[in-house]
Amino acid sequence: MKKIYFNYIDSFKGLSTEVWWLSLITLINRAGTMVIPFLSLYLTESLHFSISNVGWIMSAFGLGSVIGSWLGGKLTDKIGYYKVMLFSLFFTGILFIGLQQLTSFVSFCIGIFLVMVVADSFRPAMFVALSAYSKPENKTRSVTLIRLAINLGFSAGPAIGGFIITYLSYGGLFWVDGITCMLAALLLLNVLNPKKAKVIETEEKVTNPTSAYSDKIFWIFLIAMSLFGVVFLQFFSTIPLFYKDVFTLNELEIGVILGMNGFLIFLLEMPLVKWLENSKHSKSGLMLIGATLTGLSFFILTTTSWVGILIISMIFVTFGEMIAFPFSNAFAMDRSKKGNQGEYMALYSISFSVAHIFGHNGGMQLIENFGYTNTWYVVSILALACMSLLFILKQRLKTSIEKA
Repeated sequence: MKKIYFNYIDSFKGLSTEVWWLSLITLINRAGTMVIPFLSLYLTESLHFSISNVGWIMSAFGLGSVIGSWLGGKLTDKIGYYKVMLFSLFFTGILFIGLQQLTSFVSFCIGIFLVMVVADSFRPAMFVALSAYSKPENKTRSVTLIRLAINLGFSAGPAIGGFIITYLSYGGLFWVDGITCMLAALLLLNVLNPKKAKVIETEEKVTNPTSAYSDKIFWIFLIAMSLFGVVFLQFFSTIPLFYKDVFTLNELEIGVILGMNGFLIFLLEMPLVKWLENSKHSKSGLMLIGATLTGLSFFILTTTSWVGILIISMIFVTFGEMIAFPFSNAFAMDRSKKGNQGEYMALYSISFSVAHIFGHNGGMQLIENFGYTNTWYVVSILALACMSLLFILKQRLKTSIEKA
């Protein structure tokens, strides 16, 4: 037990102070994003929108995410990551508070679109900041620490969110979301101001950067990640509805199951990633394993009506994301050495934003027209397509190394 404890503590050593501050800012921000897991429930129960309408709202969510990620990447390469992060956090807070005032279908589509344009400009800027504050050998663990903060926030967020909904109302979620975003901006202003933060200059600057748009291997990766995103994001839109409609769980129970995901990641991801970094597996091979586990988490939902399968499914997807996300992120950061970092990391963020456009809406439309079981079959097939692309990516990378 003592050895396990020291190995766990060991996995956090060597990371810069700035990475820890960035993680804390992310934790504060993500702890407040308790609206997102309950958004589909809020729209159907409080605003009485149809599942089809919810699907289109989630597409507006995704479209805003695409534009926000692209804009964040462009601005990061032009004005720097610090200004982009500060602007994004502060104005996202204001927009989230205002979102609760929108009650019509069209106004909510426009509102959620604008929120995501501003909110997701943060992501490419944060990834570039992470790269600037990390030594090359620590980048995967730095990414993992950020994910740890995100998932610790998501672990607390849904559980607290379920409590707020049960004993107060949905409106309280928007206030908490907005205030925590602005608190994160205030902390960023105080601890990561360029006058205080230390940038680790360990890599040579690329004088004639390669455009990410001409990197064919990177495009295979991006398409695979978009498919992975479509599959994974069902846990934030269709899965809560599945829990409620099929298993009749209440918001508090749904929040606890979703929170379990973040809690397991908090306990296990960092030591798991450190162990996998020292294994013989390549980043592409590890992404393939992660995609396989995530696909299985949906396939097993079609095999039984036993309520315990929800826990097993959540364990599968948790291990899938613990493996796929850190190593896909590290792969994108490594690839960005070839060119403009903001451009590369924006495209990586956009791959998941595209998933937001099609994943939520596609899942909603499938459920409404074909039911939950058939939807999980389709999602499993998409996971299989993602796995096939990751296998191709692995072979292409192997061939390019052999030629070099």
